[in-house]
Amino acid sequence: MEINHKQQQVKEWFDRIYRTKGFSYLRAQPAYEIFTSLLKVKPGKKHLDIACGLGLMLKTMADRGLQCYGIDISDEAVTRAKKYCPEAIIKVANAEKLPFPDNTFDYITCLGSLERMFNREKVIREQLRVAKTSARFCFMVRNSEHFIWRFFLRPFGLDNKKGHQDALNIQEWISLFESCGLTIDRITRDHWPYYKTLSILWPFTKIDTSRPLRFLFPVSWSYEFIFILKKS
Repeated sequence: MEINHKQQQVKEWFDRIYRTKGFSYLRAQPAYEIFTSLLKVKPGKKHLDIACGLGLMLKTMADRGLQCYGIDISDEAVTRAKKYCPEAIIKVANAEKLPFPDNTFDYITCLGSLERMFNREKVIREQLRVAKTSARFCFMVRNSEHFIWRFFLRPFGLDNKKGHQDALNIQEWISLFESCGLTIDRITRDHWPYYKTLSILWPFTKIDTSRPLRFLFPVSWSYEFIFILKKS
């Protein structure tokens, strides 16, 4: 795998985080169910998770009967993900140069990671290359206009520079996706904070974390956006 100096710093940061914090660094397994619903996944199809981390999205998809593949820049992540989701084929790779042939995947996910990548256009075009014509994409990305990011993290230098933590506003994300050749099917909020709140308010009620919610507030107020897209 070829990576540049900046990517090496990000790799080393994630190696250390996964080695010291493991799954406690990530959201719980049920948080990934919502993405299967939004993508309307079907068993037997091929799924690729970009920056797969410890394999939580891969495990969720594999449990739904999909053929799963993942890549991550972190050796530590890939080693642990292979143990957590042995059904998946997982490789250490640079998202700017995917080790897969053209026209391979039906679903591609990239959750909480695209904003950390240095050449986002190249990353997206690589995903388009390996995606089938009918493929559906899911990106979860950070909102630079959210008050936490705008008034606390960035002004006080609290954003994670070693891990290249970054954000764009909703129009900037839309422009990026459309300029790369993607058409937007749906934009919604990150559901997990609301499911966690519901579990606290009604701790003895079983909550279906795969069910898309309707929100009262505008999507532009989200801390993170979920984009569902397809090839233009």
